[in-house]
Amino acid sequence: MITKAVRLYGKNDLRLESFELPPIREDEILARVVSDSLCMSSYKATSQGADHKRVHNDVAENPIIIGHEFCGEIVEVGEKWKSEFKPGQKFSIQPALNYNGSLDAPGYSYPYIGGDATYIVIPHEVMELGCLLPYDGEAFFYGSLAEPMSCIVGGFHANYHTTGGSYVHDMGIKEGGCMAILAGAGPMGLGAIDYAVHNELRPRLLVVTDIDDARLARAKELFTPEQAAQCGVELIYLNTAATPDPVAALKELTGGEGYNDVFVFAPVRPVVEQGDAILAHDGCLNFFAGPTNPEFKAEFNFYNVHYAATHIVGTSGGNTDDMIESLQMMEKGLINPAAMITHVGGLNAVIETTLNLPKIPGGKKLIYTGIEMPLTAIADFAKLGETDPFFKGLAEICGRNKGLWSAEAEKYLLENKAQ
Repeated sequence: MITKAVRLYGKNDLRLESFELPPIREDEILARVVSDSLCMSSYKATSQGADHKRVHNDVAENPIIIGHEFCGEIVEVGEKWKSEFKPGQKFSIQPALNYNGSLDAPGYSYPYIGGDATYIVIPHEVMELGCLLPYDGEAFFYGSLAEPMSCIVGGFHANYHTTGGSYVHDMGIKEGGCMAILAGAGPMGLGAIDYAVHNELRPRLLVVTDIDDARLARAKELFTPEQAAQCGVELIYLNTAATPDPVAALKELTGGEGYNDVFVFAPVRPVVEQGDAILAHDGCLNFFAGPTNPEFKAEFNFYNVHYAATHIVGTSGGNTDDMIESLQMMEKGLINPAAMITHVGGLNAVIETTLNLPKIPGGKKLIYTGIEMPLTAIADFAKLGETDPFFKGLAEICGRNKGLWSAEAEKYLLENKAQ
């Protein structure tokens, strides 16, 4: 089987190449990748090369396929797995394998498996660890978004609360409590709003802050207070940059009690300290945003830690159960992480996009590996459609879906652009 893939050879050395995959062994699976969502982690691996903890030292001689947020279809199943998996079955991958203590992961460490490829060989450890996840949703791109969505799910599960006199931690957000998502109108914040409103364990009050009116307006358009109210959640959007005293304003929304759960979605010291200042008794601050500076610090009120039982957690990624929960909620139509996606492109766009990911505004960049198409912002479809019938069709489809990517858009793209 000939595959076409983007491979990493060293620091900032990415190459789009065609090569032959080896025949699968009895404990492996051959699969076709349809979609991959580009992640900042791939940019970090690309910029660090062999210095990255998941990339092997001999990557120059044995290049790896990048991409770890992917979804596709099984093509051929080795004898060992024929009772569990079938050709034609859709799948998603949990890349955090933790196989025998190794940090190896698809998209970082393997020569024949990664999201930015047309065909891959799935190694035995993926199946043995339960990380090849069947997916029954309508669109492939949802399967790609299961990994970033699982990070949000994991964050919500990691929060905890306590009861006086007991040393048992009650895991998860406080049901019927007050929650704040600070700097929450970005792509991951939108996913968190969606999950907070539609998960079984919900707050009664959810306040989402940002410092950009346009981002807040877009978030409010996608997740309206009226829709949240139908789920029993009072949803409020607040521009803290336009508020003279953000801490006082935020606490006032809770009747002065503060917030049981606070999620910080930007690695910015004032935002972290703002989150600390609005915690209620036994309030849990989740530092969700991953800083690039290993010396990042912020002040925390330790008087409240001692006397008000406030506490802090941090999460990085989700586990397999979190991915399964994400997939199941998407299959049932309970959440729609399409709000994360702002750009779409083909395999030919991967190298330039990955190398420049921090400089490209917007949210998730979605790649369809079986097509050629420059990375294109969904917001630009209408303008391009004035001279290109293909983009005109895409613009019309997205226009019917609040400007979001959708199963209908994916189907149209694959029918008109597939190689």
